[in-house]
Amino acid sequence: MKEITLNAQTRTEYGKKASRDLRRAGQIPAVFYGVEKGEDGLPVAKSIKISEKELAKLLYTPNVYIVNLVVDGTPVKAILKDLQCDFVTDRPVHVDFYQITEDKPVVFEIPVKLNGLAEGVRAGGKLALNVRKLAVKALYTQFPDTLDIDVTNLALGKTMKVGELSYEGLEIITSKEVVVCAVRMTRAARAAAAEAEASEE
Repeated sequence: MKEITLNAQTRTEYGKKASRDLRRAGQIPAVFYGVEKGEDGLPVAKSIKISEKELAKLLYTPNVYIVNLVVDGTPVKAILKDLQCDFVTDRPVHVDFYQITEDKPVVFEIPVKLNGLAEGVRAGGKLALNVRKLAVKALYTQFPDTLDIDVTNLALGKTMKVGELSYEGLEIITSKEVVVCAVRMTRAARAAAAEAEASEE
């Protein structure tokens, strides 16, 4: 999987006012959860800040990345686990990063990529992608850039569910009943089918 380097700094200012001041200065409040756990059994959290321009390299792209998060000059491998945006401006207001290691599986969302010309499309239908990403569990070193799906044999009016997919080294966490893609009947296809039925009578 592709990797991207982001620079961040330890945050010493806390509270709503401090967070607002950070955002006005072009900085986004964030939390980094390490692999170490505290007395409560939860990952140790570190308050950090990252510039909005720096974060944009990760957010405004169709790709997904493993993050080389450099905090105060110290690099760690991480994934973006949670993103909160302003409901009016859609600008990021808070992010969470989780540290990852080569020996511990993590859950991550991977984009879906449909390959091939579906049989149903050749028959006049329209291919529709219902979900753009699927949640998978694996070692981060096994994450692919995309989850490739061959739709060549997908017929008119048929769907493909998560339960029909499998990838070596990956455990799909998304519900098996979720429809990933479908070939929908168009008006032209319905008309053609009606004509075919009429000619057979």
